[in-house]
Amino acid sequence: MDKNLASRPKVKVAFWITESTLAYLLLLPAIAVLIAFMLYPIVYVFLTSLYKTNRIGNLVKFIETDNFKTLFSRREFWEVTIRSVIWTVLAVSAKTLVGLTIALLLNVDFKGRKLARTLVILPWASSVPISAMLWQWTYNYDFGLLNYTLKITGLWKHPPHWLGYPLSAFFANLYVDIWIGIPFMALVFLAGLQSVPPNLYEAAEADGASLWQKFYHITLPLLKPVLLIATLLSCLWTFNDFNVIYILTKGGPVNSTDILITFIYKYAFSFLKFGPAAAMAVVAFAILLILSLLYAWFYFKSERY
Repeated sequence: MDKNLASRPKVKVAFWITESTLAYLLLLPAIAVLIAFMLYPIVYVFLTSLYKTNRIGNLVKFIETDNFKTLFSRREFWEVTIRSVIWTVLAVSAKTLVGLTIALLLNVDFKGRKLARTLVILPWASSVPISAMLWQWTYNYDFGLLNYTLKITGLWKHPPHWLGYPLSAFFANLYVDIWIGIPFMALVFLAGLQSVPPNLYEAAEADGASLWQKFYHITLPLLKPVLLIATLLSCLWTFNDFNVIYILTKGGPVNSTDILITFIYKYAFSFLKFGPAAAMAVVAFAILLILSLLYAWFYFKSERY
């Protein structure tokens, strides 16, 4: 019986579908969602930027690049764009430096390290709107914890309206954005640091290398890919950070804290100028696309060498 079974020819089961085709079919729902909720809005914004619209956003007349010409001729647009770049550079630089410092400290073995790592993540784990609202109360002139602390300690008897003046309001918003973003950078850098082989540091110590030499010649080169990716993500998020500014100051006083994302919102939903708002969105998209391509070039260049 066993011999008869063994002598029978093996039958190959022919499937009507290949593995690669099945993989594409399984991806179809995700692709459909991606097109519906990401690709279509992007295409529609590009289309709207070339049209004159009515008060409810319907496309009325094709006007080619008139929205862009009007936009580029306005001083307020350039002021907001420059402020967006300054906002992003300052915030990402601070997040990177402070985050890397915290990661280096948390990578050292000390008592209570697990608790410290848990506490560091709290600002980032909390909801951004809730964090921004808490800071709005903290900055309050009459009842805020910041002014109260400054008064009772005698550090500043007459503290300012932090959100009432252009310069102080800008830096107040900036501080909150940095405070929220530091934990993400710290955790990413900490993960990168833990992937560095300890024997490299041991060999460097044997050769008499100082802490700075070990950091500069071992830590930074091995952490470079992580640094590039983390800072790119931080740049994209910071440039488009709507929640912090809108909750704290709504772009005020006198539009002094507006960045492109909040200015686009005002143009679209306060002034009902959907064409210029779409043109600004296209400009923001172009800035971030160029930034992403530059980062990709640096990343692959570093991987090559």
